Amino acid sequence: MNNEWFEKDFYKILGVSKDASASDIKKAYRKLARDHHPDAKPGDTAAEEKFKGISEAYSVLSNPDKRKEYDEQRAMFSSGGGFPRAGTSGGFGFPSGGTTTGGFDFSDLLGGMFGGGGTTRTRSAPARRGADVETEATLSFDDAISGVTVPLRTTSDEPCSTCHGTGAKAGTVPRVCPHCEGSGMQTSASGGLFAMTEPCDMCRGRGLVVDDPCTTCHGSGRAASSRTMQVRIPAGVKDGQRIRLKGKGTKGENGGPNGDLYVSVHVETHRLFGRKGDNLTITVPVTFDEAALGAEISVPTLNGAPVRLKVPAGTPNGRTFRARGKGAPRADGTKADLLVTIEVQVPSPLSDDERAAVEAFRAARDGDDPRAAMLGGGA
Repeated sequence: MNNEWFEKDFYKILGVSKDASASDIKKAYRKLARDHHPDAKPGDTAAEEKFKGISEAYSVLSNPDKRKEYDEQRAMFSSGGGFPRAGTSGGFGFPSGGTTTGGFDFSDLLGGMFGGGGTTRTRSAPARRGADVETEATLSFDDAISGVTVPLRTTSDEPCSTCHGTGAKAGTVPRVCPHCEGSGMQTSASGGLFAMTEPCDMCRGRGLVVDDPCTTCHGSGRAASSRTMQVRIPAGVKDGQRIRLKGKGTKGENGGPNGDLYVSVHVETHRLFGRKGDNLTITVPVTFDEAALGAEISVPTLNGAPVRLKVPAGTPNGRTFRARGKGAPRADGTKADLLVTIEVQVPSPLSDDERAAVEAFRAARDGDDPRAAMLGGGA
């Protein structure tokens, strides 16, 4: 243990009593560290020295074993026992110009309070992800079911083609932002105990400052760009569905990834078919005799040959049948079903022969009333 340490009152430096709890010591250190951290007061050598002393005190008092040894040696010194010999108990030294003491990394405690203990001040401009782009596509019903490749024209901010994204006029180059030193970020103490990290006000997060701006992008390094791309819309897409195409958005900066392209799909209605989930739907008319006596009818399918459907005798109006595998493609590659709803047609007007046949049918029913049970005339 360093002899001169016993001439220092670490409790006084942190402003706590000798019987302070570990929580009180930690709380006191955090407050003092925030007030005197070199990143909070760049260029202030007095604050830097103060911060070193605060860190030195905390490195001892935050460690139970070191605190115990410190207290015992201080008590021995005050009673005339003298200092221990230098080097007899290592691991306490505070290295000059740093914030690591006895293997303790203060940046872990600060938790990024000052952008990583000051290391971010010398970082290069950060990589920035490109912005996402939104567009729309209108498809026919058939194309939505089968899938289609469509041309889409998008407009977004891209690196300026005149200055190639630097923001500087030809023949000049931007300089490193003096405020954030190229990190693109700054810290603000407005967040309370922990400082907030946010984009630099001076360079707006770019890490660079342009003195002679490009006449096209006015120094931003970005310019509106239109482009047309061929986009594959998957089979079975639904009306209102939003498709994400990864990496097809705005280009990133400084090696950052591209943004994504989001396509909102609108599907036109079909004269025959509808959708119910992945299933297709269709309403098919049948005659009274087909519903009453039964029949085998032909039902159209989308983009395929008609299917034969057996209608049992006595089929009521509105009954739905299922033609398996004749619907829209599912995500797993299989096909959903076609739901066929029967609609019984009433001929109008009736020919003389039709009228005679219907009257004969009525007579054969002998006055049977299907509403009798509703009106209390049945069981």
